[in-house]
Amino acid sequence: MSTFILHHFDASPFAEKIRLVFGIKAAPWQSVQIPMIMPKPNLTALTGGYRKTPVLQIGAEIYCDTLCIAQEIEARQPVPSLFPTGRRGLALALSRWSDKAFFEPGAALSMGENPQVPGEVIEDRKQFFNFMDFSKLAESLPQARWQLQAQIELLEDALAGDDPYLDGERPGYTDILGYFPVWMTNANVPSAPRLFEPYARVREWAARMSEVGHGDRSDIDAAEALAVARECDPSDEGKVDADNELGLTQGESVIVCADDYGQDAIAGTLLHLDTQRISIRREEGGIGPLNVHFPAIGFRVAAA
Repeated sequence: MSTFILHHFDASPFAEKIRLVFGIKAAPWQSVQIPMIMPKPNLTALTGGYRKTPVLQIGAEIYCDTLCIAQEIEARQPVPSLFPTGRRGLALALSRWSDKAFFEPGAALSMGENPQVPGEVIEDRKQFFNFMDFSKLAESLPQARWQLQAQIELLEDALAGDDPYLDGERPGYTDILGYFPVWMTNANVPSAPRLFEPYARVREWAARMSEVGHGDRSDIDAAEALAVARECDPSDEGKVDADNELGLTQGESVIVCADDYGQDAIAGTLLHLDTQRISIRREEGGIGPLNVHFPAIGFRVAAA
């Protein structure tokens, strides 16, 4: 099996999701550090313009969005499972809860409370985070704290049983989804100790999650990752159902973009389409053909 290569930066909360996936799996992987802000030329050469963090590379196969990435890692290394209770569908559905309702108020607090955020990062996120009005950020912080506390209370209630984790006796993907906004808040928000103080179960569970680790990490540079993509051939496997609701056909030129923020349009030839996955073939000068994969949930695809 080709090596997992994760393009990320260490402060990224979404990348922390996938680092924890590697921790649960005790999996070896290679780390490529990318810039926190645009431009990201080596990353977008692989993705066709997609700029969000993280991106997983396996040879000439490029996986965008943590929902797609986690499922691909699970498929390639199913033991131990990310879904120890067998409730895979429920865990994946909760991705939208953690990515929006839980992440967004924490992101607002991270931007608005933390004096150490560099000015260039603030300017970049003004263009990127369309869910946040930076002109009214300071006055919105009490609302953000209140909304974040509402999500922490839900987590506290979910941990009320006898099991040490949301996924039972051992951590799974549901735990990762609940934990990554907590990790982000603790790392970036000065008021975090006060926000978490009333929630003993969350604090104790978060301490356990911090011990999961990140698997077996080794560092490489972007040039090495691009060389891997250049030397590998992408798979030709793919299927597009003839009666799909979008009326698209395999081999058709399409545009893919996220439906929330970071809506950069990625162009390619449709290779695969079903209700879980969108895959396109791209030709990148100097690298060669690449397959770029997205989850169907959270993304739009249309004829170019």
